[in-house]
Amino acid sequence: METYATALLYAIPLFVVLLLIEFGYGALVKKQTYTVMDTVSSISSGLVNVIKDSLGLVVILVSYPFLLDYLAIFQLQNTWLLWLVAFVAIDFAGYWNHRLSHRVNIFWNQHVIHHSSEEFNLACALRQSISNVFGYFPLLLLPAAILGVPNEIIAVIAPVHLFAQFWYHTQHIGKMGVLEYVIVTPSQHRVHHAINPEYIDKNFGQILCIWDRLFGSFQEELAEIPPQYGVLKPAATWNPVLINFQHVWRICKDAWRTKNWLDKLRIWVMPTGWRPADVQEQYPIEIVTDVYGFKRYKTPFSNALKGYSMFQMIGATALLLLLFSSFSALSYVQLLYFGAAVFIAVYGYTTVMDGVKYGYFIEIARSALALGILFFTSNWFGLREVNPEGFYGVVVYYSITVLWVMYMWIMNTEGIFHNKMNSTAV
Repeated sequence: METYATALLYAIPLFVVLLLIEFGYGALVKKQTYTVMDTVSSISSGLVNVIKDSLGLVVILVSYPFLLDYLAIFQLQNTWLLWLVAFVAIDFAGYWNHRLSHRVNIFWNQHVIHHSSEEFNLACALRQSISNVFGYFPLLLLPAAILGVPNEIIAVIAPVHLFAQFWYHTQHIGKMGVLEYVIVTPSQHRVHHAINPEYIDKNFGQILCIWDRLFGSFQEELAEIPPQYGVLKPAATWNPVLINFQHVWRICKDAWRTKNWLDKLRIWVMPTGWRPADVQEQYPIEIVTDVYGFKRYKTPFSNALKGYSMFQMIGATALLLLLFSSFSALSYVQLLYFGAAVFIAVYGYTTVMDGVKYGYFIEIARSALALGILFFTSNWFGLREVNPEGFYGVVVYYSITVLWVMYMWIMNTEGIFHNKMNSTAV
């Protein structure tokens, strides 16, 4: 976990720089692919994901070292060939994991967050799951275990393999010639994220595109069919925590409502989107049928709310970097509290972004609680001893937060009050 946290300490600033470059390029060529609320939601999703992953909040069903101990038949020498075998094995496993996530109802819940943005840019690459609480990926690494690929090599290649999937989430790079036959390119991945009927459930490859070509899931991007992005059941929220659990909540409700006991059981493993006939009839769910004309999710926002959302995103990112920079010096319990503070922050300010009134109370309450902890303990879960400057930065962040959100809440309430008074006068 500490190694992963250290890697993120360097990776996050790099990702931010690349996002800014893409944003600047989009402005320069007058083809901007970023909007404020969607971008804040995407980056915030990435924040809660890395909290979960860095703190190891997952139940491993079967560990890779366990499989290696019992299944290894060969023992390859530690040469470039061993590293190549490990990379191919991880990519092969990633293809099937990705394909399962699209094709099996319950597995779609852990992946829907990644497709929930109705934009396509580097920021949406950061929309990663927090709902995949059961770690089954090692089961897909059986070929690597049989070939005796050491756990240490898997541990090095896996995060590199993940980070290498970031760059192709862009609309600014066209087709790449001969590389289209070897690696996953932006063109191929635009197809994967599209909801056009011609593109749905295609191009599951992560680094190599050969798996899609071998197993019949490849689709070229067509000039006459521009990709449209999102999911067929739109998320309709900026809150990444809600998006992470929307699908499984729908499954739970359908399983409860259906009168057929077989359907109550099989709904979890049926193809993605399948619903019992009686529930489908009584509780229909609207899905996108016109991919070019559907109403994309938007919420009204003032300059104050736009500024607040961006400030909170930057503040939560800074808190996360403080967490990672202090990772080895803090206890696991302190790390959990620190991570929970960032998690609650993301939930609170994205709820405000959605225009939900109780979001203001969440923001005021969490800021007041944080200031109380800072005042009465003169610390922030051990941060003061490790990073005094960071500690005072936390004080400033929560002080600004509580004042800003109270201002917005008061202005919002006054606006409602005046509107009601005007309506009554008329």
